[in-house]
Amino acid sequence: MEFWPEFLASSWGKEFVAGGFGGMAGVVSGYPLDTLKIRLQQPSVSNTATKSAFGVLRNIVSSEGPCALYKGMAAPLASVSFQNAMVFQAYAILSQAFNKSPNNNDPPSYRSVAIGGFGTGALQSFLLSPVELVKIRLQLQTNKPKTNIKESQEGPRSIIKSILKKEGLKGLYRGLTVTVLRDAPGHGVYFWSYEYAREKLHPGCRKTGKETLKTMLVAGGLAGVVSWIACYPLDVVKSRLQAQTQTRLDQFPPKYLGIVDCFRKSVQEEGYSVLWRGLGAAIARAFVVNGAIFTAYEVSLRIFFSNNQAEGERIIE
Repeated sequence: MEFWPEFLASSWGKEFVAGGFGGMAGVVSGYPLDTLKIRLQQPSVSNTATKSAFGVLRNIVSSEGPCALYKGMAAPLASVSFQNAMVFQAYAILSQAFNKSPNNNDPPSYRSVAIGGFGTGALQSFLLSPVELVKIRLQLQTNKPKTNIKESQEGPRSIIKSILKKEGLKGLYRGLTVTVLRDAPGHGVYFWSYEYAREKLHPGCRKTGKETLKTMLVAGGLAGVVSWIACYPLDVVKSRLQAQTQTRLDQFPPKYLGIVDCFRKSVQEEGYSVLWRGLGAAIARAFVVNGAIFTAYEVSLRIFFSNNQAEGERIIE
C-alpha cells in the first residue's frame, strides 16, 4: 500500500502519471481522423474507388454511421494511456542519461533529447505494435450483410483470439520491424521538434517551465506534424502489412511478403503518391492529438505535482 505514494512522489512517478493523462487526451481527440487515415492508406478496391479524405469520410458516415469513426477505440484507449506513460517516463530517463551537462538543473541538450527520443521510440514499439495491429483490423471492418455479422463485426478479444489461434504470439507482432523503423527516428524528431518549438515560441521556458497553454498546444502540434511527415511512407507500409490476415502457409498467401515487397508492389501498382496517401488526414490528426498530448502532460505535471498550485492554475486560465 505504500508503493503508490512513494512512486508518485518520485520524478519517475510524475512523468508516468502525466504521460498517462496525455495519452488519454490524444486518443479521444484524434481517433476519428486516425480511422480516416487507415482507410485512406489501404489499396483501392477498384479504379473508381473514392480516395479523397472527404469522400471516404462521407462514405463511412453514410454507410456505417458516425460511430464507425470510433470503431476499435477501446483497445488503444485502454493501452495507450499506459504506453504513453511509459514513453514519457522512458524519455525522461534516456534524455537525462545522454545529457552531458554538469548542471542537473539545466534542461537536456537538443542532442540528448533526440537520442532519448530515438531510444524511446524503439522501446515503445514492443508495446504499440500489437495494439495497432488489433486497432487496424477493427478500423477496416465494414458493416456487411447480417448473414455475415459474426465474421465481419469482431471485437478486440475475438480478433486477438483468432490471431493467437492461427499464428500464435508471433502473429500479434506482425509489423514489429517496420514499427521500430518508423517509431525510433520518428520519436527522435518528435521530442526534438517539441523542445525546439517551445523554446522558440517562448524563449527561456525550457529552464523556467513557464510557457503558456498556447505554446504547449502549438509546439506539441508542430512536433506531431514534423514527425509524421518524416516517417509517413513507413506508416503506409506498416498499415498494409498489419491489415493482412493471411499467412505464407495459407492456400492464398498474403499480397505483401515483407517491407521491401510492400514498398515495391505499392509503388508499381499505384505510383509513388501512394506512399503519401492520407497524409492530409494524418497531419490534421497529428496537430490535434499531439497538441492535446503535450498540453495534458505539461498541465498535469504542474497541477498535480507542482509545489506552486497557483502556477498550475494560472496556466489553465
